Amino acid sequence: MHLRVLDESCAYTGSELRSHWIYSTQGLQGDAAVAFAGPCEVKLTEMVDLADVHANASIYSEQMLSIIIEHFQADLRSMILRQRLLTAQVKDLLESLGVMGIRRSGDDLYDGEHKLSVSIATVSPVSGLIHFGINISSKNTPVKTRGLEDYDLDWRSFAEKLLENYGAEEMGVQGALVKVRWVS
Repeated sequence: MHLRVLDESCAYTGSELRSHWIYSTQGLQGDAAVAFAGPCEVKLTEMVDLADVHANASIYSEQMLSIIIEHFQADLRSMILRQRLLTAQVKDLLESLGVMGIRRSGDDLYDGEHKLSVSIATVSPVSGLIHFGINISSKNTPVKTRGLEDYDLDWRSFAEKLLENYGAEEMGVQGALVKVRWVS
């Protein structure tokens, strides 16, 4: 699995959640995950989460760490499970860095009544996709939020460790796939 933290700032608008975005922009062919920092503004026309569309809940952050993951030949159920695993990994990483009291609810993370993350999993005809965003800045968000800056965490080192953990988990899953025999 290809893993990369981008050096350049990149806005997340929702249009990046499409098959082959990572390959077309980064040249990484096959299963991959990229992380980048930049503003996030997802208008209702780009929303994949229909519950958010019905609630008229667009997404905005002045600075967000975005993770985009693409797995080929993956169904929606496996992508939702991967999305929840990623969310649990983010919570674990925050705790390992001394941030306590974070609560996971499905694919969302909270610090009390403050939301830390946004996340969605979807599929295309050729691949499964995840966008996971965690605020860097909590300024001027439409709901009460916390961001990595509130915990004095560097987004780049956080992203590098998170991608490393996700990649190791994926390698472990691949290893588990080839070590078992079928049963009759």
